[in-house]
Order: sequence, then structure tokens, then C-alpha cells
Amino acid sequence: MVEHIVLIKLLPNVSTEQKDELIRRTILLKDIIPGIIDIQQGINFSNRNKGYDIGLTVRFEDRTSLENYGPHPAHQEIFAYLKEIGLEDIIIVDFDINTFSKGCTQ
Repeated sequence: MVEHIVLIKLLPNVSTEQKDELIRRTILLKDIIPGIIDIQQGINFSNRNKGYDIGLTVRFEDRTSLENYGPHPAHQEIFAYLKEIGLEDIIIVDFDINTFSKGCTQ
């Protein structure tokens, strides 16, 4: 399995309604794009956010599913909406789940 983590920083003028719409659209991807096991997204409430407004995690069956996710038309529609409402910055981290712990000894 693969974990995909995204942190999104929006321009200050993005409304709560636009953020909620982004989340609503994103959550629907689980029923549209093959290979998604779980998808969670929400508005950050931490004061440790360094300006990032929204967090997203997507768990995929495998790396191939992650590779197919990026160019998928439904994902591209979400990304276009994100840019339209005011994307300032984005951080993405992808990793295989449990690969480190399998070889880890103490």
C-alpha cells in the first residue's frame, strides 16, 4: 500500500464555502478512481500549520494506482478547481506503508 499526503496553502481570499466544496469534490474521488482504498481531507485547525490550510491523505492499493491517480481526468478537474479558487503552495509526500518497519530490528 501507498500513502499520499498533501498539504495545501490557499490564498487568503479563499472562502470557507470554496474550501468545503474542494473537500466535497475530493472525497468523491474514492468512488471514481480505481485503486483508492481510503481518502480523507479536512481544514487544518492546528496553529502549527505554517500557513497550510488543508490536509489530504489518500491510501492506494499500490504505486501503480498512485501513478494512475495524477493524470486521471477526475483528479485533474479537482486540481483545476484548486488553482481556480487560489492555490498558493502545495507539499506532497508519498511513501510505501510498512516498508521500513519490516526490516527494522531493535
